[in-house]
Amino acid sequence: MSTNSNLRTVIRFEVVRALTRRSFWIATLAVPVFIAVIMILQVSSNSTISSQADDQASAKITFSYVDDSGLVDPAIATAAGGTRIADPAAGVAEVREGHMDAFFHYPANPSHEPIAVAGRDIGIFGSGKYEAVATSVLKGSVDAKIGDPRLTAISAGEVSATTTTYKDGVQTGGIREMIPALVFPLIFLMAIMLLGNQMLSSTLEEKENRVTEMILTTIEPNRLIAGKIISLFIVGLVQFLVFLVPSAVGYLAFRDKLSMPAVDLSTLVFSPERLVIGVLLLLGGFSLVAGSLVAVGAVMPTAQDAGPVFSVMIIMVFMPLYAITMIISDPSAPIVLFFSIFPYSAPLTAMVRNAMGTLPLGTAIATIVWLFALAVLAMMAAVRLFKYGSLAYGQRLSLRTLLPGARDQAS
Repeated sequence: MSTNSNLRTVIRFEVVRALTRRSFWIATLAVPVFIAVIMILQVSSNSTISSQADDQASAKITFSYVDDSGLVDPAIATAAGGTRIADPAAGVAEVREGHMDAFFHYPANPSHEPIAVAGRDIGIFGSGKYEAVATSVLKGSVDAKIGDPRLTAISAGEVSATTTTYKDGVQTGGIREMIPALVFPLIFLMAIMLLGNQMLSSTLEEKENRVTEMILTTIEPNRLIAGKIISLFIVGLVQFLVFLVPSAVGYLAFRDKLSMPAVDLSTLVFSPERLVIGVLLLLGGFSLVAGSLVAVGAVMPTAQDAGPVFSVMIIMVFMPLYAITMIISDPSAPIVLFFSIFPYSAPLTAMVRNAMGTLPLGTAIATIVWLFALAVLAMMAAVRLFKYGSLAYGQRLSLRTLLPGARDQAS
């Protein structure tokens, strides 16, 4: 059997084994199902809350009011069920004795002083309609005094601005250019969270089942490890699509009901440089982490022994999240430079800086080369450790296994 055929066999076996496991689909579908349930509950809640708010604002109640501001339009207040009086104490007394549903005391300066509301207690949520009616009457009166809808919108804060930025004499995309590149750190984090344990167990499973010796009689270790890592890429792509498709459908179907902002793809700026750098950083970072975890699985005799090392490695990968504000606001800070150099924090740090436009091209190229070089070394170590780990059931391998003399000692 040819080496290419062996590699295809490993990839096919690993992918089919992963995709036919019930636990894989439970873990993969649990997140989109959970998100779907939350979206349904949120849509239902938003509809109920919106309906309650509209009902409260338009509720018909009887109330008296005192207007020290001079802003309340008597016609609007009367239409809402209000009667103007002169004595605040009398208004409160009418509510207390049950003759009125509510009493509103509008202060001289409503923008700095609250409206005093007294009302019959009909429950915490039911009594909220009093404030809704009080503010609705005042807002309607002010809008009527302004008269011009444009001035009304401005006074309500409904003003937007468009910003155009330039760098070195060339117009830049700003946040519209940043959003597409932010997809890569999100994919990286999702892949590590979902596939990290599978990376670790890809070699541990064969060792614990005592089948590695038989496997290595037909497949070279380097082909086996390469096939396992390639299969991880394929399985990760399947999981990403399982997440992406329901999320996209849910966004398109329930965006308005969830009050989610509209995303106009035509306004986004797709920078070829940032996208290419993002893809290479994602591939290099994923390959490094996958190769390292496969190597850890080859060193440790059982999953229980590998657990602490796995936890430490995941913490190192996620470390940049604890300094994300520094990475965004001050990319030249010492901690950011350290995260950019340290192998397991470099992928996420570089991808975020690339999205923000603070990663120079020279630094990006150096980081990509650094990650792929380390990934190759990790895979070479994984091959060697897996080869000798198959002969060391029940015990850990030492780092001396990686030394050239280890081959002679093992033989």
